[in-house]
Amino acid sequence: MTISLFVVMNALGNVPLFLGLLGRYEPEKQRKIIVRELMIALGILLIFNFLGNELLQFLGISQPIMGIAGGVLLFIIALGMIFPRQHASDTATHEPLIFPLAMPIVAGPGSITTVMIYAEKTMNPLLVGSAIALAWIPTALLLVASSHIKKFLGEKGLVACERLGGMLISLIAMQMITTGAVKLIQNSFLTP
Repeated sequence: MTISLFVVMNALGNVPLFLGLLGRYEPEKQRKIIVRELMIALGILLIFNFLGNELLQFLGISQPIMGIAGGVLLFIIALGMIFPRQHASDTATHEPLIFPLAMPIVAGPGSITTVMIYAEKTMNPLLVGSAIALAWIPTALLLVASSHIKKFLGEKGLVACERLGGMLISLIAMQMITTGAVKLIQNSFLTP
């Protein structure tokens, strides 16, 4: 569970994006912004861990449908990681706050969906909360050290890591889709 969440958060794949968005700031200011955004992302994921399934029930969305939809979203994210498009440079002059770093980059649709599915599957929000924290710690360390990582791996190394992460996320996505489809069929057609 922790490894899946870490892969979905895609810290190594997000290093170039973080550096691109924060490149105009001094390294100390970059670290402050990254830490703040990571804390916000952690809060978002924990909120969806504890309250996400109640929100689904309120909206009348079943868990199998959430699994299928989440798997499709993850698969689209994975395709974007494997076959990236050229990102337009950020022309905003204001400091990023919540969007786009905390959400949707770290706490994006894929990680939120994954958290909600694990929360429903385990019925133990404290266990899932622990997994979120354990996945968040290396994500935070990698993103705070992003400028050093870029120097060490280089552009090609970062691209290779992002594509490998995309492959792993696509496997997780297919598992979510098939599990959701099987549960939907069982609930719809095989239960009396």
